[in-house]
Amino acid sequence: MKIHTSASVVIRLFLWLVMMIGGAVYSLSQDWGTALFSSIAFHTVSALLGMVILKLAFNAAGNGGRELTKGRVGDIPRMETNRLVTTGLFSCMRHPMLFGLTLLPLGWALLLGSPTFITLIAPLEMLFIIVMVIVFEEREVDKKFGKAYEQYRQKVPRVSFKWKCLKALFQSKG
Repeated sequence: MKIHTSASVVIRLFLWLVMMIGGAVYSLSQDWGTALFSSIAFHTVSALLGMVILKLAFNAAGNGGRELTKGRVGDIPRMETNRLVTTGLFSCMRHPMLFGLTLLPLGWALLLGSPTFITLIAPLEMLFIIVMVIVFEEREVDKKFGKAYEQYRQKVPRVSFKWKCLKALFQSKG
């Protein structure tokens, strides 16, 4: 099975993978044998919280992805759009999937129970994801949709913390 997608998407997916695996390896090497990392109580609470956060992140990806498919017309590469989507979650915020996926490093760090990952690496990775959205994603979408995106950008924030938007973003849909 051959999957067609743009170089930009492949690079971003590769960076995600490097961050998640690299962050885990580095953090676990720093935490191995420490008192907190050896605590079963810490790992139990951390893992449960991590599972909840990962579930929310994957719900956001799924919900945003379903809405984003409305922007796919014709035979175009996977994970690409050729029509600006401004409905559903995208009427609340411009980057709902990436907002939700920003939680992945924290959820992964909590699941692993790595204090270094939780307090240092995950926040840095989350910041990196936000910068990628601001620098690359916004520029690509602006270039692709021009004036229509400019008008949309003036009306809709990058992210929204309104309860209605967060509920729609993170709810489970089967």
